[in-house]
Amino acid sequence: MKPLYRGIAVALLQCLIVLTVAGKYALDRQRLPRVWVKAAPVDPSLPVRGRYVSLRLQVAAPSETGVQWMSAQLSVQDGRLVATPGSYADSLTISRFAGGPWSILDPVAFFIPEHVPDPSRPSPGEELWVEVSVPRQGPPRPLRLALKKDGVLTPLDLR
Repeated sequence: MKPLYRGIAVALLQCLIVLTVAGKYALDRQRLPRVWVKAAPVDPSLPVRGRYVSLRLQVAAPSETGVQWMSAQLSVQDGRLVATPGSYADSLTISRFAGGPWSILDPVAFFIPEHVPDPSRPSPGEELWVEVSVPRQGPPRPLRLALKKDGVLTPLDLR
C-alpha cells in the first residue's frame, strides 16, 4: 500500500473516531435528564486549557451533621440535582464547608468564546446557574449558563 493511501486511511479513521464521540455526546444531550443548578465560580481562566469558567455545582443532599464530605450518586428528582450516598467506587465526592451548601468537589469546566465578557462575575443580586445533563456515572455535563435575578432565570447568549 502506498504511503498516500495509508495517510488517507489514518485520516479517515481519525475523523470517524471524532464523529463517533460527537454523536455520543449529541445523543446524550437528547436522552439524559437535564436540570438547572446553582453554580459558584472557582477560577475564570487557565492559559493552558483556553478560556473557560470553572464551576462548582451545588447539590441537594441529606443533612448529616459533622460530615464535611461523602461519596454520592447524582440524580434528578423534582427538578433538582440530588446526591444520595453511594459507594466510593462508582460515585462522585461531594463536600461542604462550615455547614454551607453541599457541592460537587471537582469543578466542571464550561468553555466560553474569547469575545464574550466573563459570566463568572455576576452583578450584585444575581446568581450564576448552569443547565447540566446528568449521566448515570461521572460528573454532570454543562450545557448552558444563566443568570438568576429576582427569581427569574435568564439564559446567556454566549455565541
